[in-house]
Amino acid sequence: MASDLDLDKSDHDQMVSGRSLWGKSGIRPAWRPIEQSFSTDVAVIGGGITGALVAEHLTARGFSVVVIDREEPGFGSTAASTAMLQWEIDSTLAELEDYYGFERAAGIYRRSGAAVAGLSKLIAANGIPCGFRPRNTLYLAANQEGARNMLEERQLRRRAGLPGVYLEHPDLFTQFELDRDGAIYSPGSAECDPLLLTWALIEMAVRRGARLVSASVAALHSEGDRVTMETDGGHLIEAQHVVLATGYSMPGLDMPKLHRSSSSWALATVSQDPANFWRDRALIWEDNHPYLYMRTTADNRIVAGGEDDGTIDPQARNRKLPAKIVAIQEKMKRLWPKADTRVEHTWCGTFGETADGLPLIGPLPEMLHVFAAYGYGGNGITFSYLAAQMIGAMMAGMHRDWFEDFALDRDGPGLRRFAEDLVRVGDELR
Repeated sequence: MASDLDLDKSDHDQMVSGRSLWGKSGIRPAWRPIEQSFSTDVAVIGGGITGALVAEHLTARGFSVVVIDREEPGFGSTAASTAMLQWEIDSTLAELEDYYGFERAAGIYRRSGAAVAGLSKLIAANGIPCGFRPRNTLYLAANQEGARNMLEERQLRRRAGLPGVYLEHPDLFTQFELDRDGAIYSPGSAECDPLLLTWALIEMAVRRGARLVSASVAALHSEGDRVTMETDGGHLIEAQHVVLATGYSMPGLDMPKLHRSSSSWALATVSQDPANFWRDRALIWEDNHPYLYMRTTADNRIVAGGEDDGTIDPQARNRKLPAKIVAIQEKMKRLWPKADTRVEHTWCGTFGETADGLPLIGPLPEMLHVFAAYGYGGNGITFSYLAAQMIGAMMAGMHRDWFEDFALDRDGPGLRRFAEDLVRVGDELR
């Protein structure tokens, strides 16, 4: 079977605009053009955080790996990330229970927690200098009805053995100075600089023999137990397996029905007086539509973002940037009046999400030696780590029943609700 890949759909300027604050102190890996055709165990198409985690993990497993990217690696979706490494998923545990039943939903949440823990261990064990810091998460209710739902969510999480406490308004206001009706306060999350992490992981893979190739893959052919890639320079790369990690779309291939693309906007403020930060510098996520999220950085800035909508045209997305940033500033100031809302960095990006809030990880149904890793929603780096672990296990011949929770061709009970959301977003954009 063969499939043509149109990588024009994955240009960085299609994915992200503006400039985030990440990667200022890092050393970018050196990439080389292809000089001749060659073979490898695994070819990873895409040099962002997903490709980097996959390359690091597969080289650790002993595979020979080549990472291919035609643009500067990391400056697509990875550069647009706010790098809040949370185990809490875009879909609540209650929503996932409604979709898939309690046991399956609880298992998904536990694996998300294990992914953050595993990534934290990887960073610590290798001393990766990426501004990594463990953080607690504050999941804020938007109103009284939201607070009631959040209390029920916490009770369901307790049943699943997940950590955290529910804070009513008096406790939340007294302990955090946040005027909201309720919140779930949970340990086990983290923050980092996503570009520094990406580059460090790539260098780890290179030290184990990985090759970094600057090229564009024009066509991909899967026949038998081998996959052949045609590059724009006329050279061929032959591999036992290919991993597609190209951002928010699988170029040249139909995305699963569960998937859609959306855009998000973000800012980074000027440096703040650390004394004016909220308690514990926790990751903040407000359950509203559109939502707001906030974190701090190593150089004492506030990163805030949200205002997601269904805009996918790059020009339309960019035109919205000024108004979206003003909206985020206003929300940030209402939530935390001590913030200095002067802005030094603004950016926006398009990302993939799914109807059930879970990623798309695994082999393409029609090309079983080609693996994909997409649809991360708000859990980009967490699910990237999970993708690397899953794909590595699959390539080693291992299978677990829970892999089907993330399969590209899974049946999504949330499709009807997803279709309703698409109609609502379309009405908002008109």
